[in-house]
Amino acid sequence: MIPVTAADLGIEFGDASGHGFYKWLLASFLIGKRIRSSAAIEAYRNLVDQHGLDTPEKLAHCPHRDLVRILGQAGYARYDESTAKRLHALGIGVSQELDVQLNTLRKNGIAVSSFREWLLAFDGVGPKTLEIFMREAAAMLEHRSTGES
Repeated sequence: MIPVTAADLGIEFGDASGHGFYKWLLASFLIGKRIRSSAAIEAYRNLVDQHGLDTPEKLAHCPHRDLVRILGQAGYARYDESTAKRLHALGIGVSQELDVQLNTLRKNGIAVSSFREWLLAFDGVGPKTLEIFMREAAAMLEHRSTGES
């Protein structure tokens, strides 16, 4: 199977909203689970495109029951409760820290490895999710850590 890319989902890291990293992290989180990739993609599209959860703040404020319903509609029936809980926590953590993490990369030139460790601290973000996310985000993160635009 051909890997899904950020471009496949209409995600741009340099988009005007500044939420490209969040959107790709959300997609990577869903794709990295032991579930059909078509269900993960449908869940992403349901969350972001249909229900407008296009920022971490919106995800953080989405009621648990709504996340469960949205995930269930996409085929996450077996994992909807646990995934909804983890998505809520991801939304909270990313809304509080993503900008800080990205700015620290840009201003202080911290190692991308520190950013990876931060991501792995989230429940439900494991090596597979990190691998998917970094496959496309690494180049943009390296630019930020070297101060390039």
